[in-house]
Amino acid sequence: MTKKNVSTDDLIAVIIQGIEDVKGENIQLLDLREIENTVCDYFIICSGNSNTQVNAISGSVQKVVSKQLKDKPWHIEGQGNSEWILMDYVNIVVHVFQKHVREFYDIESLWGDAKITEIKPA
Repeated sequence: MTKKNVSTDDLIAVIIQGIEDVKGENIQLLDLREIENTVCDYFIICSGNSNTQVNAISGSVQKVVSKQLKDKPWHIEGQGNSEWILMDYVNIVVHVFQKHVREFYDIESLWGDAKITEIKPA
């Protein structure tokens, strides 16, 4: 796969498109750039209603990013049980949760200093 320079804004937009394509819910963008010692610049967090939908969201994001930007995640975790899938695109980390798991871990509160933008469905 030929990798071109992909802007962070383009990658965010395409990831969100991939989530929306399979009806991912409650999409939030957490801007971590003003917080010291973070592992990335942004978190994108969304929810699915089942293992199947969480898998579908993850697959859709990977497919759309690969097709449009010729990029792929550096690392993926959680595909085994599909309750929480993490996709690491280095500057952007995507978290796809089942609703109950998202409520339990409440990442948005853990990163309360981040600027949070709610993404409304297109």
